[in-house]
Amino acid sequence: MNGAGSLLPVVIVVAALVIRTAIGELRRPGSTRRQWAGATGGPAVAAGVVAAVAVAATGWPQAGATALAWAVLVGALVAFLVGQPTNRR
Repeated sequence: MNGAGSLLPVVIVVAALVIRTAIGELRRPGSTRRQWAGATGGPAVAAGVVAAVAVAATGWPQAGATALAWAVLVGALVAFLVGQPTNRR
């Protein structure tokens, strides 16, 4: 499934995330900034870059340039998850 057809799932996931974020912002203004603030921290960015490089390196032989779109998506999601505060007690 090479070509533009394999980009469709990436586009769908990104669109779903944008819609979810927009709805959350409409309900609670400023929530998006607070929610994504942790993704720009040092450890979160480092984890996101490592994940993106791993996906791009392993996916390139199979999917070509489409692997880059997946790599960017995975990197952003990993950075978001690593940047989330933990509520351990």
